[in-house]
Amino acid sequence: MMKNMEDVQKMSKDNMDATMKSFGMLSKATQAIAAEVVDYSKKSFEDSSKVMEKLLGAKSIDKAIEIQTDYAKTAYEGFVAQATKIGELYTDLAKETYKPFEALAVKVAPAK
Repeated sequence: MMKNMEDVQKMSKDNMDATMKSFGMLSKATQAIAAEVVDYSKKSFEDSSKVMEKLLGAKSIDKAIEIQTDYAKTAYEGFVAQATKIGELYTDLAKETYKPFEALAVKVAPAK
């Protein structure tokens, strides 16, 4: 009976350690994602402000359309790149938060 109780206590401690590591990784990854979003938002705002200045200085409708078209293309490409990067960060987040529990799953899984 004592052996079983010690096993339960050890398993509980291992679970708590894995959970704490997972939360630490979750916090770190969430901060990285938030920083990426803030940086992208800041850059996007700055770029759109520059385009607005160019549009106000455009001498013709053709030049204004050219400026707007270039901006739309650049903004779209930037968005796709940023979305891909954020997606990768979320994938890494899922992998990293699961890692501490992998070892526990191996211990608990029945031997074949």
